[in-house]
This record gives sequence, structure tokens and C-alpha cells, in this order.
Amino acid sequence: EKAQNEWIAKFTEEAPDATVEYAPDGSGTGREKFINGAVNFAGTDSAMDDEEIASAKEKGCTGETIQFPVYVSPIAIAYNLPSVKEDIKMDAETVAKVFAGEIKKWNDDAIASQNEGVELPDTPITVVHRSDDSGTTENFTAYLTEAAGDAWSYDEVETWPSDITAESAQGTKGVVGLASQTEGAITYADASAVGELGTVSVKVGEEYVKYSAEAAAATVEKSEAKEDGSIELDRATDESGVYPVVLVSYHIYCNQYESQETVDQVKAFAEYVVSEDGQKTAEESAGNAPISEDTRKKAMERIEAISVKG
Repeated sequence: EKAQNEWIAKFTEEAPDATVEYAPDGSGTGREKFINGAVNFAGTDSAMDDEEIASAKEKGCTGETIQFPVYVSPIAIAYNLPSVKEDIKMDAETVAKVFAGEIKKWNDDAIASQNEGVELPDTPITVVHRSDDSGTTENFTAYLTEAAGDAWSYDEVETWPSDITAESAQGTKGVVGLASQTEGAITYADASAVGELGTVSVKVGEEYVKYSAEAAAATVEKSEAKEDGSIELDRATDESGVYPVVLVSYHIYCNQYESQETVDQVKAFAEYVVSEDGQKTAEESAGNAPISEDTRKKAMERIEAISVKG
């Protein structure tokens, strides 16, 4: 959201005749609006799947749907423990058990054994999750599904599993706000938004890795780009220096629009977002990792092909 707002502000400075409106409704709603033809483009933290693309072709985008990555960000596992000054270390299995409600106190042996010398309090853990359909939830639970083995039995989901007893809030601001007010809370959120909360260093291979834009970008660089424009992330990696709890945000457009004016505006905005300048703007405002040169090149090919319905 931070990056999106900054892109719009900078783009409309350069192109005062253009109007870009964006509603931060959550990834699920954004894709739904695009499918139904209610918007010219959508931003989402999980790519459109084959079923959604087919549905868009029937309803909103009668041409072809195009999508490409515009933003790579670490998802921070963030907690509120004022007495703990160090980053708490956890492997994927422990993270899964905490969020599934199986580990209930901060000084549980499963956490303490990975944090020798850290004085962990006897505080109950309060899990805070997104109440809305969320690409962040989908990416976070994809990490748990792939990296935590049997410790996470709820699969990769956009809506938080209802049979886990936990607190919830709307949107990124909501979960960070609630966790910030609740001592002992733990949540997951785009790292650019976690503010003063502590963050978990995640075990990858033999080391514990703190989130960073560089470590998130490394995960994407070592992952596979698919034909439909999405990226198949390797979240169970053992690679050194990689932070695997990441989200890739996509922009979704139609390859055909009704008027030349819409085509020109859509192309200009899309090109700005993936340009070096656009990526630098996002990096400065939201702390994400810029997309690679190869990803930019592929995106530009898709954008250049956008045309008026003939």
C-alpha cells in the first residue's frame, strides 16, 4: 500500500492529466473487482490462477489478462515483547506451532532452546491474524505449508483458518496496531509496516536469517518464473542468506481496453511502476527489494502489447 500510494503520487506529478485511483481493499477483493471489470488494473500479493484468468476473460477482460511482479517484500513475523531486546530465533516448525496455538507461552522450551542466553518472559502468546482475504496470509501460510512439514496442517490459505483461536484485525495497519497494543502478541505483516515491534529471525539451513530486502530478493532470484507471469517461490530453501517468508506483489492488467485514452494511461502507469525510477520510489518509501532486470524486461514486453479493442 505504501509503495502503491507513492507510485500514484509520483506518476500524477509527472502526468498531471492522468487520474489513478486505488482502493486498498485486500488482494482477494482487488482480483475480484478486476475479474468483474470494475477496475482497469489491480494490485495483488498473490498472482491470478488459471481459474481466475478464465473467469476474467468471460466477464471483465475480454482480451487476455497479463500480470507481472512489481514489488518484492519480506513478511516480518513481528511480536510485542518490550523486555526482549534481541531478535527471537525460530525455525519454521516453531513458527507454525505458535500460529496454530500449540505453543502458548513465550518461554516454552521449543522457543527457549533456540534462544540460549535470552530471557524470555512467561507471557501468554496472543496470535493476531488478518480478518480479510489477504495475499499476505496466503504467502505466510504458503511458507508454513512448505517449510514447517507436519507442524502446519491448514494448507496455504487466503482466509485465516477459523478453527485456530486467535485475535484478528482488518488489513496490515489493523494487525500491526492490535499487536502493538497487546503485550505478548505475534503477527505477520509486510515488513515495511511493523514499526517498533520486534521481529523473528527465521531458521534457513543451519543459520537464522533476519528479514531484509536483500534476503527477500535473493529468494526470488533463486525461484522459477512461470509462463503466466507469476513466480514459483522456493520457501523451503536451505540456501545461505535467503529470507523465505516473502510476498511478491503483482499488477494485473488487460491486454485490451475500450479507448486509446485508457490504453495510453494504463501503459504509462504500468511502465512507470516497473521502471528503475518507479522501483527506486517504492524502495525508498516501503523498503522493498527492486525487481530484477530480467523481470523488468519481461514485464515491459507484456505492457508494450496492450492495445485498443479492435
